[in-house]
Amino acid sequence: MAESAGDEYMKDSCSFIYSEELLKYKFSSHHPFNQFRLKLTVDLLNKINALDPQQVIPPRMATEEELTLIHDPSYIDAVKKAGQGALPQGIAENYGLGTEDTPIFPNMHEASALLVGGTLTAVDQVMTGKALHALHLGGGLHHGFRGKASGFCIYNDSSVAIKYLQEKYNARVLYVDTDAHHGDGVQWSFYDDPNVCTLSIHETGRYLFPGTGNINERGQGAGYGYSFNIPVDAFTEDESWLYAYKNAFKEVADFFKPDVILTQNGADSHYYDPLTHLSATMKIYREIPKLAHELAHQYCGGKWIAVGGGGYDIWRVVPRAWALIWLEMTENPNGYGSLPADWVSQWQKEAPVNLPLEWDDPEYMYTPIPRKPEITEKNLLTLEKAMYPIRSHPRSESS
Repeated sequence: MAESAGDEYMKDSCSFIYSEELLKYKFSSHHPFNQFRLKLTVDLLNKINALDPQQVIPPRMATEEELTLIHDPSYIDAVKKAGQGALPQGIAENYGLGTEDTPIFPNMHEASALLVGGTLTAVDQVMTGKALHALHLGGGLHHGFRGKASGFCIYNDSSVAIKYLQEKYNARVLYVDTDAHHGDGVQWSFYDDPNVCTLSIHETGRYLFPGTGNINERGQGAGYGYSFNIPVDAFTEDESWLYAYKNAFKEVADFFKPDVILTQNGADSHYYDPLTHLSATMKIYREIPKLAHELAHQYCGGKWIAVGGGGYDIWRVVPRAWALIWLEMTENPNGYGSLPADWVSQWQKEAPVNLPLEWDDPEYMYTPIPRKPEITEKNLLTLEKAMYPIRSHPRSESS
């Protein structure tokens, strides 16, 4: 497929990976990780006629062989047994299962393997040329480890997908994670691999799970210099967050020159999110996919795979933020002004909060942050230190 230049993206073919089966990844009715947000997002897109049924591709289940690209067979076996109620509690806890964060639920292996398979479906859509961009909002479970569940994540779909991209398509992958929580599972999976570059912009681990993602986590061995972390300060606002994101993403893409870009789009940096301490608004969720789209065209002939991630205000934040990714991918200008009245009236009956009426947040949605100049300055220094290896050794070859 010929590479488009500038803003000539109108003919980009896009695939949206979805089926209601993805809602079966459900820990409990009161757990903060709630895939009902997928249904709310899809309904919002349908209410503005932004989803052509031909663009919707159902996810497949990842095979065990695919899961073992990253996960230990004994762990996969434990997940299967747990989902059948056949794993003793003592053994379950060794695998991070049956904890407060990652409770056991029926058929958890099948539900988790479907999330992974959805991301692999997105990969195949893009890498075989069926689509230039693909979005799988059910994925983005970036805390899962080789042999352990962590942070609401049982299997790590992004890690499996990156390994799959390497083995099946021989691709150099740039993984960009904008979840408020550090993308630790993905980073450690490829920490010594120079053909995978990871960039995570997240709230500092001083206050937030998983406590990792410091600027000095740069990779090891042959992978040293291919892991980038920008831990922003608590209460960071749009302007400071976007400055770090835009500069880091551009510099890292130019340094690494990937074959494909995989973005993880956790929507939990928003001021309303109940689990984090950042002060971003919908402004960042407009800009995040815009830059990913632009850089995918600049470096990868347009190849861009996007997944979901965190996002715990499932009513006011996630549907708008995630819908904007698809609207950017498809160059659809309808994500401005009022939200569709029929979407608001339908879901307001169920929502425990007042739903927003507009795509954008009001300008003064919270009291001004008292330490704004200090936070901004701190984030600038963090960005500078994080990008130092690139800035101090500019590469001579042309883009």
